[in-house]
Amino acid sequence: MAFWNRTKPIDTAHEQEGAHQLRKTLSWPHLVALGVGAIVGTGIYTLIGTGAGLAGPGVILSFAIAGVVCVCAALAYAEMATMIPASGSAYTYTYSVLGELLAWIVGCSLILEYTVVCSAVAVGWAGYANGFLESVGVHLPTWLSTGWMADHHFGETFAFDPNKGLISLPAVFISMAVAGLLALGTRESATVNSVLVLFKIAALAVFVAIALPHFDPANFQPFMPNGFLAHDGVRPDGTTGKVGVMAAAAIIFFAFYGFDAVSTAAEETKNPKRDLTIGIVGSMAVCTVLYMLIGAAALGAMHFDDFAKSTEPLALIMRTLDQPMAAKIVAGAAVVALPTVILAFMYGQSRIFFVMARDGLLPHGLSKVSAKTGTPVVMTFVTAIVVSVIAGVFPLGEIASVANAGTLAAFIAVAVSMMVLRVKDPSRPRVFKAPLPWVIGPVAVLGCLYLFTSLSAVAQKAFFIWNGIGLVAYFAFAMWNSRLAKQAA
Repeated sequence: MAFWNRTKPIDTAHEQEGAHQLRKTLSWPHLVALGVGAIVGTGIYTLIGTGAGLAGPGVILSFAIAGVVCVCAALAYAEMATMIPASGSAYTYTYSVLGELLAWIVGCSLILEYTVVCSAVAVGWAGYANGFLESVGVHLPTWLSTGWMADHHFGETFAFDPNKGLISLPAVFISMAVAGLLALGTRESATVNSVLVLFKIAALAVFVAIALPHFDPANFQPFMPNGFLAHDGVRPDGTTGKVGVMAAAAIIFFAFYGFDAVSTAAEETKNPKRDLTIGIVGSMAVCTVLYMLIGAAALGAMHFDDFAKSTEPLALIMRTLDQPMAAKIVAGAAVVALPTVILAFMYGQSRIFFVMARDGLLPHGLSKVSAKTGTPVVMTFVTAIVVSVIAGVFPLGEIASVANAGTLAAFIAVAVSMMVLRVKDPSRPRVFKAPLPWVIGPVAVLGCLYLFTSLSAVAQKAFFIWNGIGLVAYFAFAMWNSRLAKQAA
């Protein structure tokens, strides 16, 4: 078997020796909370305004379309996760079905996704933290509250200036704090995450309960002022770009992904064949319903032109309805939302690193777990250090959309793996069988390809450059040190 298509046997993918085996501590409520924690972040707090600016009230359809693509991908994930209950998510499924080389590319894409998401969210949290500290009379100097690249550029000679950014201390703090929580134990961090997720859901429920009584059908006219298909037009901020329902769907998609982090917990789940399906599909169902309710409540309470430009549209609506306390609750929930997103994605990335090391594609010594906590402590803090450096130094801006390219690549790989396995091994027992596989598989693949083409040129180029560097690393190290390569020798 050639190096590029050697595969891990499906039946033994989840069997590992004790020193490299994760402890089973999670049940389905933890998995649903992990998925909701990853999905419900700042996206719903900000993208409802961004999407409404592109699509008008038709943004409701944008949520539905993005949700359909993600639900199709989630169903494929659920089938693969219950067949291969091993940590590693899309990387592991690809390794077992499509081969090592494609698995490496998917693994690199997931690392890109999780790293950039964690870093971007940490930077976002730092912005809220700086504002909170200012409100209580604590003023961090600029050089401790802002990353170096916010005020400098590549190639610039280093010279310390207290009035310019050096490192975002709050971003580093939240990254390391989340890593510390994860290192304490998977169940402990999942329990804290569940509590924070309940708080987020309660705050959003408060918004819906207050906004719905002010529902005015007139705010839904015209329903699709920019049409259905994506086309060039003038956006609310005065710039020219893609507008329309489908243009909004391409952006709103990014408020949905995160359920894939659930599949990275397969090896730490007590009853993976049941709980993974509930966790993946359940978190997507909860978030899809929640998003559409919030979208309908927001659009009914205020005309979309009035909140499309706001960076905090939900809080703005509450203030406009003369509900200042509710506005503070909604805004406060945004602060709570961010650490749970960091937790879910940092958890996922540390497990991707861990499994790739266990497979020999990264240094094998990084795949050991703590005898006390049953977690990969070393890889968790390696992940946190990488995230902290990026979050502490860079204002990620548009480049954060690079994470979305990694996500879309992983979704495509899982959908293709599901369809290939349906052909290659149709008789294999499937605890959860995705309904209409020859419908949801192509919808997931084609939907993700369309959304990939909707990304900025910068994000697309960065994705290919990153994976090009990854291929060099594969041929220089991973190809020769793979466990499968050593077994074949």
